[in-house]
Amino acid sequence: MKNSKKPLRIDIVSDVVCPWCVVGYKQLAQALEQTDTPHEIHWHPFELNPNMPSTGQNMREHITEKYGSSKEESDSSRARITEAGAEVGFEFNFNDELRMHNTFNLHQLLHWADQQQPSVAHDLKQALFTAHFTDGRNLSDDAVLADIAAEVGLNRKEALAVLEDQRFAKEVRAEEQHWQQQGIQSVPAIIFNERHLVSGAQGVDNYVNILEQLANMQE
Repeated sequence: MKNSKKPLRIDIVSDVVCPWCVVGYKQLAQALEQTDTPHEIHWHPFELNPNMPSTGQNMREHITEKYGSSKEESDSSRARITEAGAEVGFEFNFNDELRMHNTFNLHQLLHWADQQQPSVAHDLKQALFTAHFTDGRNLSDDAVLADIAAEVGLNRKEALAVLEDQRFAKEVRAEEQHWQQQGIQSVPAIIFNERHLVSGAQGVDNYVNILEQLANMQE
C-alpha cells in the first residue's frame, strides 16, 4: 500500500480492562506495520462492566460470578491470553490480587485526552492497558489515573479535575449508546473506513489480509 494514499480510518470500540482488546490492537498494529498502511486510529468507549462498583472487584471473583468459571477454567483462559499477548509483545501479569474496575472514569479521561490531541489519547490508552494488565496499578484510584495521564504528557491537576467534576460524563454516555445502537455488543470492535466491521482478535495474518483487501478496494 502506497503512503500517498488517504490514511485508512480505523475506529476501535474497546474497554481498558478487556484483555482481547489489547491483543487485537497489537495484532492490528503489527499488520499495519507489515503492510506499511497509512492510518489514523480513533478509540471509542465501551464498558464491559457498567454496574461494577467504583471500588472494583477481585478479578477472579468477578469472572466466577459473571461466567461461572472454575479456577481451572480461569487459569486456562489466563494462560491462553498471556501466550497471545507474548506473541505480539505485550506482557500480561495475572495474579490473585488483580482487580476488575469500573472504567467509566477511564473513558472520560480518554475523551478529554482526545480533545487535546488524538495521538495523546492513543498513548494514554496504551498506558492504561499496561498499567492494568502488566503493572497491576489501581485504576479505581483517581490519583493513579492522574499519574498515568501525567506520564503521557497531560496535565495531572487538570486530569484530576476532569475526574472529580465528571465534565465529560454526558458525552461518554452518549458515545457508548451510539455504538450500542450500531449493534456493538462485544469488544474489540474495529471499524475500517466507517464501513467494514471486524470483531475480536483476528490474528496478525488475518489483519494483513483485511488490510490488503481494503487497499485493493481503494485502488
